[in-house]
Amino acid sequence: MNLSELIILIKELFVAGGIVMPPLVLCVLLLWYGLGCRFWIMKAPKLMGVRDMLKYYQTHDDNPTGNIVAQAIKQGIALKKKGVRNLRRHLDAAFYEYEREIGKFSVLVRVVILISPLLGLLGTVIGMIETFDSLATMTLHSQSGGIAGGISQALFTTQMGLTVAIPGLLAHSILNRKQHQIEQDLAQVKDLLCHHQTLSHHATQTKSYSQ
Repeated sequence: MNLSELIILIKELFVAGGIVMPPLVLCVLLLWYGLGCRFWIMKAPKLMGVRDMLKYYQTHDDNPTGNIVAQAIKQGIALKKKGVRNLRRHLDAAFYEYEREIGKFSVLVRVVILISPLLGLLGTVIGMIETFDSLATMTLHSQSGGIAGGISQALFTTQMGLTVAIPGLLAHSILNRKQHQIEQDLAQVKDLLCHHQTLSHHATQTKSYSQ
């Protein structure tokens, strides 16, 4: 398919969809932009469990790139080594940026998934109204396809709305599960670091009392 054929196909789609096609195309662009950004943010796989990563980065000075949980662990270990008071509060503040990062574009994607079928339904209603108006004046019989062709054209926008929403919903669900898993991992990192700090503090107090 050359460029001119593609342009003709796009024009036919816009004519078939009517007035709701521009916002539907905008929804497609926004949806896959948001999904692509969310996938890129959370794309790095977790190669080991949280406890294993915590043990690894306590003894290795590697610089993790891409994996949000590994970056959070490195930052948490650095805070713990500084001996800050109320470590939990500092971890909450430090990890907030990671939690905000993995939640980016989630609202945008959800809104697009919700409004795409509604735009498709709006286009169908508009098309049906035009079809029945044409039927009332008997002008539709002079067009190719007659009443069936007019109704088919009216239902085209509903099909387009569902075509946008269904794949987006599936991809959004997968990314939401990934986000939830990362949030659980970050919470586990906080618990482990705070637990280790508490044990170290108790051990120090016991040693001082024994002396």
